[in-house]
Amino acid sequence: MMIRPVLLFVLLALPFFFFLSRGAKTLDPYKVLGVEKSATQRDIQKAFHKLSLKYHPDKNKNKGAQEKFAEINNAYEILSDEDKRKNYDLYGDAQGNTGFNEGNFGNREGYTYFSSGGPGGEHFTSGPGGWQTTSGQGNTRSFSFSFGGDSSTSGSPFGFDMGDIFSNFFRSSGKYNGNHQGGFSSSGTGPNSEFPPVNIEDIDLPSFNKKIRDQGMTWLLLFYSSSSKGHNAIESVISEVANSLHGAVKAGKINCQTEQALCRDLGVPSSKLDRLFIYRDGSNGRDSLLEYNGEFDPRSLKSFCQDHLPRISERVDLSRFEFPSINENLPQVLLLSTKKDTPIMWRVISGLYRKRFAFYDAEVHDVSHPFLKKYEVKELPALVGRLSNGDTYVLKAGPGIAVKDLQSGINELKSLLESFERKNKAASSHSKKTESQEKSIPLLTPSNMNTLCGDATPVCFIGVFRSQKAREKLDNILSALSRKTLVRKQSQGLGHGDSISYSLLDAKKQAQILSSFDRSGFKSFDTFILSYKPRKGKFAAYTGELTMEEVEKFVGSVLNGDVIFTKIRQNPTFK
Repeated sequence: MMIRPVLLFVLLALPFFFFLSRGAKTLDPYKVLGVEKSATQRDIQKAFHKLSLKYHPDKNKNKGAQEKFAEINNAYEILSDEDKRKNYDLYGDAQGNTGFNEGNFGNREGYTYFSSGGPGGEHFTSGPGGWQTTSGQGNTRSFSFSFGGDSSTSGSPFGFDMGDIFSNFFRSSGKYNGNHQGGFSSSGTGPNSEFPPVNIEDIDLPSFNKKIRDQGMTWLLLFYSSSSKGHNAIESVISEVANSLHGAVKAGKINCQTEQALCRDLGVPSSKLDRLFIYRDGSNGRDSLLEYNGEFDPRSLKSFCQDHLPRISERVDLSRFEFPSINENLPQVLLLSTKKDTPIMWRVISGLYRKRFAFYDAEVHDVSHPFLKKYEVKELPALVGRLSNGDTYVLKAGPGIAVKDLQSGINELKSLLESFERKNKAASSHSKKTESQEKSIPLLTPSNMNTLCGDATPVCFIGVFRSQKAREKLDNILSALSRKTLVRKQSQGLGHGDSISYSLLDAKKQAQILSSFDRSGFKSFDTFILSYKPRKGKFAAYTGELTMEEVEKFVGSVLNGDVIFTKIRQNPTFK
């Protein structure tokens, strides 16, 4: 008795399922992407990127996500091609047919697949070999997203239940609300991440020279032409990888039909095939462009990018390492970590700041290592810096360096390096000022005593000081006098012929020199000037007001023989 009701139900349901199967194959691409029929190509592209990230099978494990991802790609294939879009608007078919060929939507070996049908049409499929997009010309690129499932888990041999069928049916009927939330979760990025999905920038020659060439950042560059096919799907993978390596890699695309000069300059001639390159800084300081020939899946491409990030930092052995003396006025930085290889963040930073720092890194596991003890490093990881003047600092140590994601880590290191660079500039400026002072009026030392105040010098003038302020005042006065022509030929320590010399003496450090002239060592004076005649063993002192005018009068009087000299107690020598 139950047979007749069941049979009646089946007969009544057949038209519905026939209509359902036809509707599943005639999804409105505008509604799938959530755009109006008046949408621009830019609007369509943005919608595609947003949705492809949301429904990417590796990121979205919800029921129906796989099918939705296939729908999104097929919709984009239609709307991104002006001819297909025009055909669809006119006939409801991207191929210009008045009716649809039989499409396909099902599950094979735990993988969902979808094909739009139609002669020469393009479709996306998924199987053990991964996702593929295939055109009528036979061009194929593989997208191994590595997802799948056991059909038994869904309660249906087709991998989806009746609820999924009705859900898909209502979407195709225009009841899909089109509210999409872009993004995905990978390496610190996701729907709630502070970093939005990466847009692939359109690159022309001016933007290449400004943003990419010799800037230190690693770029994924897609070279394509308007006639090439498949680059739309490739872009979603590139965008995902660039997002997962946010801060380390940027993404751009170059249309070689419109940017022929740029493509020729980079050695990538126009072609109907899409070609993907990574642009980075080499260890030799020159930029390089390396083509990617692997599978177009996120994991493989991300691995390729990580392998080809800059390797500017020198990996060193701490047991034999000391900060070297370098000719350039560059600060040096050393990263100490437990990593067996140079950390990605450090490789990125070394590329960005390669012209401003000397980079090193080393593997170390024990804080009792002699090198760490020498520089008082008590926690790992640690960042040690050396200024160009030789001063060393521990810039950061401990968990503070371990940040939540790649971009935050890079920003933290940027902040540390730029602060240390400012410190180096200040130290360098002070050092140059000191060197300039010493070159102007040299400080009297054991090594230059014979040159400045030896028997070959008829008379030497020594500015004595006990404070930095007094030193600066004497330096200014004597520097000005040394450039004037008085009576004798002036010389700053050359010791040749009939010449005089000028020098400075630190009374606090060289008190024994002063006691050679006077028993009291002139202790009651903060600053004064000695005039010493080495050949005759005599001296005179000016202890009056230190002004340019008065000091010049004293020097002139000495040179004219108008000053009375006194015999020294003993030859001035340094101990």
